[in-house]
Amino acid sequence: MEEYMNIAWISISTHVILSHAFFTVTSPIEKEAVQYLLDYPNLIRWSATILRLSDDLATSVDEMKRGDVPKTIQCYMNETGASEDEAGEHIRSLIRETWKKMNQVQETICPLSKTFIEIAMNLARMAQYMYQYGDGHGIQNHETKDRILALLFEPV
Repeated sequence: MEEYMNIAWISISTHVILSHAFFTVTSPIEKEAVQYLLDYPNLIRWSATILRLSDDLATSVDEMKRGDVPKTIQCYMNETGASEDEAGEHIRSLIRETWKKMNQVQETICPLSKTFIEIAMNLARMAQYMYQYGDGHGIQNHETKDRILALLFEPV
């Protein structure tokens, strides 16, 4: 699982998404902040980890049926002998622990703007939102569609 996560957090493209966001919302762009971003700060790793784990929780069963590679759940089951339910709970606990780390970022000194930090946190929130009822991207389901419509078009 550790070997998988060392690759999986970056393969979810969070760094690419957040790099684009950084240059969109940052003005002036300072060399120190760019260098900090290039070093894959924990903020980006943690946001990516939440996105990856949320995605894996929701999509791994369908992706395995399609012949995709094992995900965090399968890796954990293979390493520990845990059941699928136990593995799912372990992954949810990893998400909770990662959130605790992300919530502490706002208390540390960081050359990234508060706006950018909020974007990174919102990306992790979006991941949990989109994958709460299964694969919110690859398989159309009414829960995800209804939630997106409510979020964007229905008054609060």
